[in-house]
Order: sequence, then C-alpha cells, then structure tokens
Amino acid sequence: MVRSRSVANATNRTALFQVQRHERLLTELRRCGAVRVSDLARDLGVSELTIRRDIAALAARNLCHRVHGGATLPAPARPSPARKTAFTIGMVVPSLDFYWPPIVAGARAAGAALGVNVQLRGSSYDPEEDRRQISRLVDAGQVQGLLLAPGLEDGEADRTLTWISRLPVPTILVERQPRGWTSTPRRIEWVRSDHALGLEIAVHHLYEQGHRRIGLHLSGSSPTSTYLLQGWHRACADLGIADDAVNTGWKGLTGLIVHSDPQAIIVARNAADQGIRVPDDLAIVSYDDEVAHLAEPALTAIRPPKNHVGRLAVELMVSRLLDGDKRPAQGVLVAPELVVRQSSLSRRMRV
Repeated sequence: MVRSRSVANATNRTALFQVQRHERLLTELRRCGAVRVSDLARDLGVSELTIRRDIAALAARNLCHRVHGGATLPAPARPSPARKTAFTIGMVVPSLDFYWPPIVAGARAAGAALGVNVQLRGSSYDPEEDRRQISRLVDAGQVQGLLLAPGLEDGEADRTLTWISRLPVPTILVERQPRGWTSTPRRIEWVRSDHALGLEIAVHHLYEQGHRRIGLHLSGSSPTSTYLLQGWHRACADLGIADDAVNTGWKGLTGLIVHSDPQAIIVARNAADQGIRVPDDLAIVSYDDEVAHLAEPALTAIRPPKNHVGRLAVELMVSRLLDGDKRPAQGVLVAPELVVRQSSLSRRMRV
C-alpha cells in the first residue's frame, strides 16, 4: 500500500512537471512566435529529448507546429474573420536545415498573426534550382508575393536579380542584399541580419576583455563571410589594432572570432589538445550561436536575429501588397546580439 502511494505520488509529480513545461513552452511561443529545443532544454534543466516529446505532444493537440530544432505557433486553419484580406506568400530558402529553420519559424509566426499563408520550398545553393522552385510557385498562380534567398555570387548576381525583378509578383530578399545599385526593371527589397555589425560587436567585446592581438577565422563558402570581413576591418580601424590575422590560425593571438559554431568548437578542442587554455590563453567568440552552448567551455557567440528577420520579411511583404507602389522600396538591417559565456571572459570578469 505504501509503495502504491509512493508510485502514485511520483507519477503525479511527473505529470505536474510535464504540465509546467508545456505551459512554459506555450508561453515562450506566444511571446516569441518560435522556440528552440536547445534553449528550452537548457533553461528548464531537462534533456533535449524531453523537450522534443513535449513539442510532439503539443503538436498532436495543434497547439504548436514542429520544425527542425524547435517549434512555431500553428498556422490558423482559416484567415481571421476580422481580416478583410488574406495573402499567400511563397518562401524559397537554400536549406531546411542549419541556419534557416528559425527564419522560417519567424515567417510562419508572423503569417499566423497576420492571417497569411506561407508556402515553403527548400532549394539549394544552385541558381538553376532556385529558379525552378521559384517558377513552380509563380506558375501555380497561388502566391501574391515571394520571400527569396537566392545565391548572389560574383558573375551570377546581376543576372539573378534581373530575373527576379521581372517576376509578376513582388519579391523580398531574405538574408540577401543587392550589392549597390543594379539596373533592374524594379527595385528589389530586402531584410537581413547586420552581420558586419555583429562582427564589430565581437571585436569590441574581446577588446574590452583586454585583448589586442585578435584574429578572425572565416568560412570560405558562406555568403555571410563578405559582411563579416567588412565589419572586421571597420572594428579594427576604429580600435587601432591590426586586421591582418584572417584565417591565419591562432598562434600569436589571445582572442579569436570563428565563423561558425561547429568550426569554433573544433578550434577550441584543437587548442585544448595542444595545451592552450580557453579562455585563459585564447578567448574565443563564435558567430552564429546554434550549438555554441554545447562546447566545453560554453562559447560566447554572436547570435544573428534569424527569427526577427523572418517576421520582418512577412510584415514587409504584407505592407507592400497592401500599399502597392505607394510606399518606397525598403532595405532593412536587423542587429545581432552578443551572448556572453565562459569562452571569452577575462579572469577579472569570472571572479
């Protein structure tokens, strides 16, 4: 009898904790429009598997929508009766995995709030595949606008932008921006993270921790690298420090900024294998903050505002569809944030 009561009490406590987690998850969804499994697991002190099960349970009740790495608010079954107009917006992103899920989550959250349906298509970093996916959405005749993240590499950018500007529906670039003036038939709007500013924030953070010999490790295949390099040169010039330590390793440096998280974790491990202590001998700041908190020690990171980029892109598109050509074309930069963890703190800041 005693054992039965003990088992019953334990079961009740487990159910209570589950209810509390579900309420916390829903509260964060209502506040932000999207949640990440890793963030909730860390904040609630449970495993990521537990959070995934919670999300699955809530999704089964149509209280949230499961996405890779987290959840978003569910799209409404039908537009709100209070709204006179509901739009369908197509969204084509180069990947449905790393980096892009929070952006998609933000777009869907904004769509749910505005009575807008977002039709998602995954593409690749191939311009021809981008065109195929975009053409399918347009040819179906069901979308009134497009959110696009095409490749804009040298040699292809002008041709791609000209093609996009001639599409029969308005378009907004997401995490992309035309490079200066282009002779396209129509101005192309855009929303992206201000990566150059994010890099400046990282350099200034390391400088404030006492570092003067700082380096930068860039990913050669990422379109983000161009903006990061701009911010690097600008910050170094502002602070009067050398800016030549780009992709030169970490020897002779006391601070290093690495794009992105997986590469930063590798750098930290390699440094430890060689007896270099992080952060005592080498302070590290990662750029992205997808898995930076999983490193040992946890990595300070610059977090691009991915969710807000997706939200703003939908809001900007709705504004365009409602106002037409009456409002000027816009380009929007959204500032990243610094998430400080152990990997960059000086000893005086850890006391």
